[in-house]
Amino acid sequence: MNNTDKESTKPEGCSHDCGSCAASCSERKTPLNLRVPPHQGSTIKKVIGIASGKGGVGKSTITSLMAVALRQQGLNVAILDADITGPSIPKGFGLTEHAKSEDNAIVPCQSKTGIKVMSINLLLDDQNEPVIWRGPMIAGVVKQFWTDVLWGDIDVMLVDLPPGTGDVPLTVFQSLPLDGVVIVTSPQQLVAMVVAKAVHMAEKLAIPVLGMIENYSFISCPKCGETIYPFGKSNTVEAAAELDLPILGLMPIDPQIASLFDSGKIESADLKIINPMVAKILEQINY
Repeated sequence: MNNTDKESTKPEGCSHDCGSCAASCSERKTPLNLRVPPHQGSTIKKVIGIASGKGGVGKSTITSLMAVALRQQGLNVAILDADITGPSIPKGFGLTEHAKSEDNAIVPCQSKTGIKVMSINLLLDDQNEPVIWRGPMIAGVVKQFWTDVLWGDIDVMLVDLPPGTGDVPLTVFQSLPLDGVVIVTSPQQLVAMVVAKAVHMAEKLAIPVLGMIENYSFISCPKCGETIYPFGKSNTVEAAAELDLPILGLMPIDPQIASLFDSGKIESADLKIINPMVAKILEQINY
């Protein structure tokens, strides 16, 4: 391409200041900034994404437990449920009411302990109604949960991402000011392989990966106390080493936590295992 061709790609009135420009042209020296501000009535100090390479690893449960642990530390906590086609956060907190509107803004629902939650299920007339939308529309709704929701003053927001590396994770990674992302995995080798895709996606988009949490790691026999590994030997240690990531912790299979989530009482869960993981995360984001 000659100089004349390059010149033709520049927007009219180009100031050569790429940091204040949203255009993509041949002179751009810095990555295109697609971040959008939150609602003007919101102040959100830290934003953490909770991601996974594939579904079924208990990501929403981990997100909920982290939120409860943060709230018990006296922080103002919010959860943005970005899993539009498979939302489950409201169920874990027993939220069944609809989010309301106020002065051209959506007001999030609050859990019993004051955790603010926004999810598509809080807007649907029937929570069992499937969301049959294409990717761009889903991604647009997630962005609106950031820009149009009156979150207020939030110390830490957790974004529960859908699995994979599709439209929604890409939208969140590009549009929200993520301070980091936590990867949730399980012991199987297949999951570890897929996790690498999520990690590399975050790295390509310059999002810090704070570490990995292995869920369903083991179960303790209620009668004899023996530790059982139902999914076999864990591959997370090797995967974390290959990706040069810390392991934030190992979560056992706990029927009580599953029962509390299903009954909307996750805020009553025992947090002795998740608390050290949360402490490591807060340390990494300098909070």
